[in-house]
Amino acid sequence: MSKKDLNLETSQIPWHELQRFFASGLAISVDSAIDLIDVAYQFSLDNKTQVEQWITENKVGPVSDQQALQWFKNNTSVWAVVVKPWILVQEKIDAKG
Repeated sequence: MSKKDLNLETSQIPWHELQRFFASGLAISVDSAIDLIDVAYQFSLDNKTQVEQWITENKVGPVSDQQALQWFKNNTSVWAVVVKPWILVQEKIDAKG
């Protein structure tokens, strides 16, 4: 899958709609400091070296219980893209300064 294809499949979605993926351990959080599409692309290539580096740097990893609860309580919308079997999610950052 190309980056262009992944970009076209990325959308904003309320966290509430992703609860079943979180409960199944399939929701992966992507730090806002890195590009969601780049992460999805590396996942699609099964680039273990890069993914492991992001995990070690705490930039990519399973959505934590605390994070999920906060998003749920705040009715947060996240950016999401599917790279089977994973759902990669990234909190939307408000561009206002």
